[in-house]
Amino acid sequence: MKLLIIIIFALLLLFIAFPLFQVMSVSLLDTEGHLSLTNYARLFSNSHVWEPLSNTLLLGLAVAVLSTFIGYVFAYVVVRTELPLRKITRAFGTFPMISPPFVIALAAIVLLGQNGALSNLMHPILGDDFSIYGFPGLVLVETISYFPTAFLIIVGTLSAIDPVIEDAACNLGATRRAAFWQSFFPLTRPGIYAALLLVFIESIADFGNPLILSGNYKVLSVEAYLKITGEFDLPMGATLSVVLLVPAVLAFILQKILVDKQSFVTLSGKSSGASFYKPHSRLALCTLSAVVILVCAVITLLYGAVLWGSFVKVWGSDHTLTFHNYVSGVKGSWGYIRDTFSLAAVATPVTGVFGLIIAYLVVRQNFIGRTAMEVLSMLSFAVPGTVVGVGYVLAFNDAPFLLTGTSAIIIILFIFRNMPVGIRSSIASLKQLDPSIEEAARNLGADAATTMIEITAPLLAPAFFSGVAYSFVRCLTAISAVIFVVSGSWNLLTVSLLGQVESGFLSIACALCVLLILVAGSILGGMQLWLSRVGLNVEEGDK
Repeated sequence: MKLLIIIIFALLLLFIAFPLFQVMSVSLLDTEGHLSLTNYARLFSNSHVWEPLSNTLLLGLAVAVLSTFIGYVFAYVVVRTELPLRKITRAFGTFPMISPPFVIALAAIVLLGQNGALSNLMHPILGDDFSIYGFPGLVLVETISYFPTAFLIIVGTLSAIDPVIEDAACNLGATRRAAFWQSFFPLTRPGIYAALLLVFIESIADFGNPLILSGNYKVLSVEAYLKITGEFDLPMGATLSVVLLVPAVLAFILQKILVDKQSFVTLSGKSSGASFYKPHSRLALCTLSAVVILVCAVITLLYGAVLWGSFVKVWGSDHTLTFHNYVSGVKGSWGYIRDTFSLAAVATPVTGVFGLIIAYLVVRQNFIGRTAMEVLSMLSFAVPGTVVGVGYVLAFNDAPFLLTGTSAIIIILFIFRNMPVGIRSSIASLKQLDPSIEEAARNLGADAATTMIEITAPLLAPAFFSGVAYSFVRCLTAISAVIFVVSGSWNLLTVSLLGQVESGFLSIACALCVLLILVAGSILGGMQLWLSRVGLNVEEGDK
């Protein structure tokens, strides 16, 4: 067990801490390799740097607030009401997660671009000055892309709150509105803060959507990418990445302060068994339904535009329906498709097993550095993907860790970027298991490894498959981090999609998006069906 702990620490330091250290160190070196603040002086002496910085922060805040609001409404409808559209709400609340984030940007162009299907129809309303490119378009597409993150976080928070708390307030004379704002809502703040944090980080690190839709609205993630790949200025790209890292870290610290300074623990340790609150007013139900229906309609419209666009012969000039885009897309991107699924197939099970082992060590074993292992293993999830990608370029571009251009660097990035979700899911499940079960196995002569493999692991199967499912989807849809490490030998479908969009082949890009969504959805649906047949459920592992 000691050897296992040492090996895991070494891997975490090498593939998480070392790349981040490289980003910071390169940003502090001048052209002659000496320690200096020259890059930061160059950066902040240029007045143009403040524009992408302020744009990034403004966009991140707007998307975080809107996404958390929508996610809260969706979660409340699913958990705390008896509206008939609860199942549909849950489906729409998670659907955008199985597609690359920039698919929404592509749909926005198809609908509201210069030759968009709705552009001419809405011209009298929107006017001549309207453009989907820039801040309004980015807020729209990123909110739709990332509100599922807030939804999933807040669903867990609401599910843990006993409905009897609000009912008790009503029985003591409080109005339904007062009971909600004074008794129920304060208990949901940890979930709200966590949702705001994660969506904010996802937004400021978003690369695909701004690259397609930003127009003249500059953001840090794209600027860092252009510095490295366009101007070949690696030190300045690293400097911009560090600047991007600062607001993410500050947001994390602020979220922790807000949660830690208050107590959100309820009095009772057991649920009353109630599933819903007392019936809500008609106005409340109508308001909740209106928000849900509006967002679901927008999602349907956007993804419907992608589906329709995939059958259009030449977008903008010839709208004849054809299957040629699918044939041409598969032929032209077959290598990307093969690489994407083969790399995901290798990385996904390793991610699940590695996350399960770390969770077991953190919860069930006492050793020096246990907290450090937990924090270090979660660090890659809290750091923007752009920073991680730049870090891997810097860390593994020279001997003795020369991995650039190989499949190994992509697989390793997938593993260490995606494993935190599996770790958190497994930790939550482990804390629900009575340690006496494992103690009984050890009393009967089993060692720690045998106990983990034969006793604990089967009980954690739902959490394990939850992490595996998440990892697989993220491997198929990743872009912000992996775009820095792909090569001519190994490439990914999401990178091909971006190339098709930038080249103006929107119909082929739509066709590839549809195929990716169908394949990812089919595999996840098949996994869920198999798990239900063997008595497991991925969603149960998330709770």
